[in-house]
Amino acid sequence: MTQLTPGNTEQHTSSSSDAANPQWGGRFASGPAAIMEEINASVGFDHILWRQDIRGSLAHAAMLRKVGLLTEEEENDIRRGLADIARDIEEGRFDFSPALEDIHMNIESRLSERIGEAGKRLHTARSRNDQIATDFRLWVRDSIDGVLKQTEALMAGLATQALRYHDVPMPGFTHLQVAQPVTFGHHLLAYVEMLSRDASRLSDARARLNECPLGSAALAGTSFPIDRSMTAQELGFDRPTANSLDAVSDRDFALEYLSVLSMEAMHLSRLSEEIVQWASAAFNFVHLSDAFTTGSSIMPQKRNPDAAELVRAKVGRITGDLVGLLTVMKGLPLAYAKDTQEDKEPVFDATTAITLSLAAMDGMIRDLKPNKERMRELAGAGFSTATDLADWLVRELRLPFRTAHHVTGRLVSMAEQKTCDLADLSLEEMTSVEPNINASVYDVLTVDASLASRTSIGGTAPANVKKQAEAWLERLSK
Repeated sequence: MTQLTPGNTEQHTSSSSDAANPQWGGRFASGPAAIMEEINASVGFDHILWRQDIRGSLAHAAMLRKVGLLTEEEENDIRRGLADIARDIEEGRFDFSPALEDIHMNIESRLSERIGEAGKRLHTARSRNDQIATDFRLWVRDSIDGVLKQTEALMAGLATQALRYHDVPMPGFTHLQVAQPVTFGHHLLAYVEMLSRDASRLSDARARLNECPLGSAALAGTSFPIDRSMTAQELGFDRPTANSLDAVSDRDFALEYLSVLSMEAMHLSRLSEEIVQWASAAFNFVHLSDAFTTGSSIMPQKRNPDAAELVRAKVGRITGDLVGLLTVMKGLPLAYAKDTQEDKEPVFDATTAITLSLAAMDGMIRDLKPNKERMRELAGAGFSTATDLADWLVRELRLPFRTAHHVTGRLVSMAEQKTCDLADLSLEEMTSVEPNINASVYDVLTVDASLASRTSIGGTAPANVKKQAEAWLERLSK
């Protein structure tokens, strides 16, 4: 494909007789310098919008026919011509011309070549300003739908694994120090909750962008008797935009989309970091198959979790795309400015990165297998049931929690000096610190007892985890 981008989208009267500047018409006497053509052309990347551009043109043509600005024959010619162009692009037989700047002029020029005068009438009552704003909203909306679907698929994968391993103990960490036992299923469900918020934010962003700019023209609206509600409905928007200046210059929808993607990428990066840790020899919590690991060119024993590492890195790229577009938009006056040509590549790039990351993470989550023995071993390490002991002192001996905390701390210190677990201390040793401790204390010092006791809403008790995982799977299936 020719190196091909959304160009200056101001509406101009065209003149096919002006060979030097066919897209600009009689205003310019000579053609642009080569460097100007290079920096000005956007079709090299905005050709991605061809489906949305054709869809918008079909809706616009239908509206022009309804209000009497096109005849039925002209609309039919336009529909037939656009269908032929769509087929050519699909089959790779469409040559995009940088001289025509952008996807809009490339399609419009080819349409006019094929169907004549009717093609030249299509641009009545619209500008490339409202055209690109509409195309871009349609593209982002389609992308949100795709990312939402992938996000929910990953949530289902996590919930499936959470249900399968709802009662498998593992150490819960704070400060990367063993804190209290949790279940592997509980840990995975934490990421389901994170991703559910991402899904909610994507849905919110979609609702806010779902207003149609088409008909705002260059910046001030149009004097033609158009029906903006009709085009909005044809394109699946909730309503037309309310202010023509805002409609052609707004890119909040793209910024909000990038913001949500940045947050979701951050969540995927956190999960990736844990997978990298879990798959290491030091942790040895999970095994990833050959499908999601690579070897070393020099160390034959290595199994590197490269898929997780690459997903972990994508957050830098996606957040960079957000910051880049924020910086482009921060100083722009109303209405349209050529700077806005820089809005699409960051969005295209971030979308590619997040869709690849979600696909890779979904594959890894469904692929990984926990090392149950190793997880259980470390779940009880580092005096992880100390809080259970303190809770027992409060519940059974009616000690104030601060007092119970102090007693437990002394018992932990004793066990540490003896290089044993709390459960290995004798009753005599325990009563030397708190005389009222009795033998029933040992019932709460096991990992399984600790897990079973965490029955509060949102707690890690296996029964809770099983119920939550089942609830998420049912919700996602709908």
